[in-house]
Amino acid sequence: MSMIICAPHAFIKRARRPPPASHASPVPQSPFQTVGVIGKRRDPRVTDTLIQLCGLLRQHRRTILIDSETARLVPASTGTAVGRDELASRCDLVVVIGGDGTLLDAGRSLASAGVPILGVNQGRLGFLVDVRPEDMSNTLDALFRGEYIKESRVVLEASVRRADGGLSLPLLAVNDVVVRNQAAIRMVEFATYLASDAGGWEFISQHRADGFIVSTATGSTAYALSGGGPVVHPALAALALVPICPHTLSDRPIVVPASRTVRIVLGVNESGATMTCDGQIGTALNPSDAVEIRRSQHDLILVHPRSYSYFELLRDKLDWGRHPTGNGPGRAPAGAASGSVPGKN
Repeated sequence: MSMIICAPHAFIKRARRPPPASHASPVPQSPFQTVGVIGKRRDPRVTDTLIQLCGLLRQHRRTILIDSETARLVPASTGTAVGRDELASRCDLVVVIGGDGTLLDAGRSLASAGVPILGVNQGRLGFLVDVRPEDMSNTLDALFRGEYIKESRVVLEASVRRADGGLSLPLLAVNDVVVRNQAAIRMVEFATYLASDAGGWEFISQHRADGFIVSTATGSTAYALSGGGPVVHPALAALALVPICPHTLSDRPIVVPASRTVRIVLGVNESGATMTCDGQIGTALNPSDAVEIRRSQHDLILVHPRSYSYFELLRDKLDWGRHPTGNGPGRAPAGAASGSVPGKN
């Protein structure tokens, strides 16, 4: 992942004559002139925020394109309804209103076009949609002044090499690719491999587990975290390989480079297994099928306010320990009882 902090142009002071008034330098134009809007599907609770957002965009004289499904939630005069493909081809920026699931869905359809996404949180947790509805106005003001953080996140591409020689069309995943048995009470047997720099496949292990997660750094705070995987900073181009409830307790998560393709081969007797991407799309698997997961050539581009902090996000969402304000690193507030936690008493 790469992160870029954008700000208005800075000028170096130097001795020179002021230019004639008629030759004044123009104000740099924001790159975000056409803005797309995507809301949580079939959820009327986002309607008021959608209408407010489009009103703010009109104040900034932006061209507004609304995802055709989202357009059903707002009056026809709010903006021009278009399909997802047209959003990808015409928009300079897309604002997503909803939860992380809404952004994951948008991300898979927009990543290949390189369209930046700004997330407004009207879901529950909100690791990816980090702007509160009440902060939309200030965030957009700063964004259109060129004050924002832009970062890229790894996207995965998963395909199935069938036992009969066929190859499925690839599916994209922003968070993770999961292989598991459709029957919740059955384990699945499979082997895992990692592409070798010398060519071919390097065997990792044989597994018996409820399933297997291949997670990006973005997805490391999702299903993979519940499975005991590590939190991976999004600046790392890495994948977490996480067995789900493995039969052997020594079968632990491992982190590998995102530049290497991961291969999961089902056992010859395994039926009823499935592969899912971001928990939203997927395909059924047959015995001896091989799932191959590689980094997509296109990253997901996210836009954040200048105040964005990944570790602040973790502290907020995961309820990590907070710094005792005003008392220096690691110091407890004066008069605090031993073992007490500020704000938790």
